[in-house]
Amino acid sequence: MQRLLVVDDDDTVRGLLADALRYVGYDVTAVATGADALDAARHDPPDLVVLDVMLPGLDGFDVIRRLRAATEHVPVLFLSARDDYADKVNGLTLGGDDYVTKPFHLPELIARIEAILRRAGGGPGDGTLSVADLTLDPTTREVTRGGRPVRLSPTEFRLLRYLMERAGQVVSKPQILEDVWHYDFAGDTSIVDTYVSYLRRKVDAGEPKLIHTLHRVGFVLRGPRR
Repeated sequence: MQRLLVVDDDDTVRGLLADALRYVGYDVTAVATGADALDAARHDPPDLVVLDVMLPGLDGFDVIRRLRAATEHVPVLFLSARDDYADKVNGLTLGGDDYVTKPFHLPELIARIEAILRRAGGGPGDGTLSVADLTLDPTTREVTRGGRPVRLSPTEFRLLRYLMERAGQVVSKPQILEDVWHYDFAGDTSIVDTYVSYLRRKVDAGEPKLIHTLHRVGFVLRGPRR
């Protein structure tokens, strides 16, 4: 799963972006200041940074200067309420990969993020995933089983991608709940059972079965044993 760092001092914008990006399958860290962004990037390097220009203290241009000086190239998409031509040129000259002005449309922003990641060669989990005759393409969001397309809801897609990225690894219901839904439903893991059931009807109707239950432990997606 690709890691994104969202940096914006506006609580509403930051929360909206983080929730939307998690919804489409990214692992998101969200912070409000330039100093926190540099700290987060140092401890857990992201695959891409969504960076507001107008930050308190260190602004976005200061942050990218320090990122470029301290780390290998990490893609940066600037966000700004300022649409001045000089600001755009400055941001791109400093090494920004794109510059989006506020207000923005989420689908366009997500498309720009995906385009940057493709140009950068992608990060963990970016390539097509395959287990037996089941394939999932994170870029096109296409899923096939035995060459036939499988239509999934956004939540089903996120869950299947999560299991395929951990193929052969047993994952518990609480772990799935935290990583896929990002909150705990007050400890109620029944939502996981429900969506695993949905997935089985769509991707495991035939043979071989790929999604397996380990009683009182969790689930594992794996190919047939030889």
